[in-house]
Order: sequence, then C-alpha cells, then structure tokens
Amino acid sequence: MFAVKDKLTEEEVQSGLRSVIKDGLTTQTMATLTGGVFLVAFALKLGASNLVIGLLAAIPPLAQSIQIPSIYLIEKIRNRRVINVWAAASSRIFCLVIALIPFLVSIEAGLVFLIVAILLHTAFAAVGCCSWNSWMRDLVPEDRLGSFFSKRMSFATGLGIPLSLVAGFYIDYWKKLFPDYELYGYSILFFFGFLAGMLGVYFISTIPEPRMAPLDIKANFFKLILQPFNEHNFRMLLIFLGSWNFAVNLAAPFFTVYMLKRLQLDMTFIIALLVLSQITNLAFLRIWGRFTDRFSNKSVLGICGPLFIGCVLAWTFTTLPEKYVLTMPLLVTIHIFMGISTAGVTLASGNIVLKLAPKGYSTTYLAANSFVNSLAAGISPILGGKLADLFTGCELSWTLKWRSPGGELIIPTLNLQQWDFFFFIAFLIGLFSIHRLAMVKEVGEVEEGIVINELISVVKRPIRNFSTAGGLRHMIYYPFLVVKHLKRRKK
Repeated sequence: MFAVKDKLTEEEVQSGLRSVIKDGLTTQTMATLTGGVFLVAFALKLGASNLVIGLLAAIPPLAQSIQIPSIYLIEKIRNRRVINVWAAASSRIFCLVIALIPFLVSIEAGLVFLIVAILLHTAFAAVGCCSWNSWMRDLVPEDRLGSFFSKRMSFATGLGIPLSLVAGFYIDYWKKLFPDYELYGYSILFFFGFLAGMLGVYFISTIPEPRMAPLDIKANFFKLILQPFNEHNFRMLLIFLGSWNFAVNLAAPFFTVYMLKRLQLDMTFIIALLVLSQITNLAFLRIWGRFTDRFSNKSVLGICGPLFIGCVLAWTFTTLPEKYVLTMPLLVTIHIFMGISTAGVTLASGNIVLKLAPKGYSTTYLAANSFVNSLAAGISPILGGKLADLFTGCELSWTLKWRSPGGELIIPTLNLQQWDFFFFIAFLIGLFSIHRLAMVKEVGEVEEGIVINELISVVKRPIRNFSTAGGLRHMIYYPFLVVKHLKRRKK
C-alpha cells in the first residue's frame, strides 16, 4: 500500500503535490483551532502562570530533538510515508485528549494533563516531521521549492484568516451565553481541530514517495549525525537559524499574554490583529516565493529579518507606561509588518535549509537543523517565562522634561516593564543573528538592494492602480525605502 518507487512520473509528482497542499489546508485548520491564541487562553483559564506559558511554548520545539534518533528509524525502514502516516495519526489523537480535559479532570489537574498531552502530541509530530522534510526534499523539484511552498502557505494562510475570525467570535459569544462553562467552548474548538487533523492523515497517505537515494558511504550512526556540523557553510547556517529562533521565541509566545494581561484587550480584537497580520502575510507570500526562486533565500532573509526584529522592538513602545493614544495604531502597524516579514522569513529559512542539504544526506542535515532550532526555540520561552516573573515590579523609564516659568512639560520617551525587558533583549539577539547570516554562502545570492528595488516596483504597481495620491503610495512602501537607505549606508 505504501510502496516506494525508483522514479515517479510527472503525473504522480503533480498528484502528490496536490495532496501536499490538501494536507497543508487540513493541518492549518488543526493548528488554528488547537494552537496559538486559543491554546494560550485555554491554559490561562486553567490557571497557567508565565512560566507554564513559557513551558507550553517550549515543549513543541524541544520535542523536535527526537528527530535525531528518528534518523536511525528512517534509514532502517527507508519508507518515509509509513513513518509519517503513523506518526501524524498518533500525534493528532492527543488533540482529542486536550478537548476532553474539562470533561475528564478537575481544573487543578487539567493543567498537568494539558502539558503531558502537548508533550506527546509534539513528540510524535517530530518523528513525522523528520521523515516529512526528507520526503519533500526528494518530491518537490528544486527549481520550484520557493513558488510551490509559497503557494501551499498562501492557501493555508487564506484558510486560516476566516477560520480565526469565526473561532474568535465563537469564543466571545460562548462566554456571553455560558460564562460558567467557558472551558467547554474551547473543547468544541479543539474537537473540530482533531477531525481536521485526521483528515490530513488521509491526504498524507496519498502522496507518492520516491525511493531514498543510497548513501555514498556506510558511515556509522554517530558520524552520520555529526556530518552537518563539520561542514563549514551549513554550520554557519545553523548558527544563524539557532540564534534567530532563540530571539524570536524569547518574545513571540508572550505577545498574546501581553495583549490579554497588560493591554486588557478582548479576544475578538486580538484575533482581528492576528488576521490582519495573516492578510499581509498572504499578500506577500507569493512575492517572496518568486524572489527566493529568482534571487536567493539569503537575500530575502536579509530584508525580512531586520524588519521582523524592528517589530519586536516596537512592542516596547505600545505602553508609556500604560495604554495611550498611539497604542492601537502602533499595534496595527506592528502586525502589518510582522505579517510581511514573517512570510519571507518562514519561507526563505525553510527553503535555504532544503537547498543546502545535499541529496542522499538530506535526512541527516534537515534533522540537524531541526535539532539546533528546537533547542534554541525550546530554551528561550522558558527563559522568557522566568524573566517575566523576575522583572515583575521592575521599571526602566526615560522622560524628557521641559520647565519654564509658565509650567512644566514631561514627555515619556521610553518605559520598560516586565515583558518589555525581554522584548528588548530579543531585539538585541536578533541583531546578532542577522550579522551571522552574512557568513552563510548560497548559490545565486544577490545584493539586498537589488531585491529591495524589485520589491518596491512590485508594491508600487497595485498601489498606483489603487490611488494616484502620492502620499498614500509613499506611506505603503516607505519602510522598504528606509531599509534600502540603511543598506547603502553600510556600503
């Protein structure tokens, strides 16, 4: 039933790629309904502290370390579809377990069950991910990696946008109708996510698999897993991605907590901001996909990385020291540019690893990348949770004061409290990771200025058609002009 083939026909490849997209849609549905803001809100209702929120964010990446022993399993069985189907099915069963928590145990015990379920869910998913990455490396034509995965991500994001809105309105409506049974509303959401996940398992089972390329040498297992770390260029890539994931995951898991607790925003508005970010993500996915194929993944990362890190720093200005007139406009701006930059970073970082992993050794190289990223992304949210508690009650402010005979004017320019501190720390680590990107070599890479020029021209065309107002056009692509100017100054 799950036989591999020495060579796939073009028709089989196209059929497989369609199934990959269908799996992407069902997986996005599952992730939207069972993760993100809904999982965080569910955990908070169960009484989760900052440290527990950090732990929940750390479990998925830390579980990816299981990919290292999974290499042995894949090389032994050499049938990635079998491994992926069973691993995905086993993983997604635990979405049902999470959905049943309010029905089976007390609120006090529910948090423990949630942590265990997330751990097992992500552990089985990691085994499947190891085989999936290697499988896709051999299935998707190399010259179409960027365009195909940008298409898959576009479709998935396009589905996630209305789904997030509907789920957010549903949760708020459920709370009004049944305020004493709020947890059961999340259970229904998680149950539908479980059904979507199991449908995805069926689509995975229909994807054909080309036979794995034989290894050039019969190396022992330990030499095999160390090989990616011994190659200089791939090691530089691992340093960049590791430091990048540490920076991002130090801050990102707490954006929702920050909006719920510090800014006191309701779920509907938070979902609306996330949807806005997804819309801009969707709008730029195809653009970044074409650019990665036309120019290089490194060039796209060189633009999107600094833009994302700038957004992380901007979170520290959303309170001065409390909500103020610019808080909401700033939140909207942050989510717009986080969507733009995340689209490029996610696509290009995944593609550059696939591109630099040599055929025949792709399983080992991709697993090494997952291990480094998971270690960095796993440690950082736990550290973030500890820092959030450590910085409770701490404040660093910087104000400008003007005093005259007629009175006194005080202008707050910077105010850091609790979460703001590690947002700033994440910004500094992100700058270091962008510096390490310069050490990575990729065939076909070009100057970021060339990509920015092309990006500006692509963005200008629809804006020009939309409005002849020069001010509006300038407002839309002003950030890219700033990046371009900074690049010139570096030269």
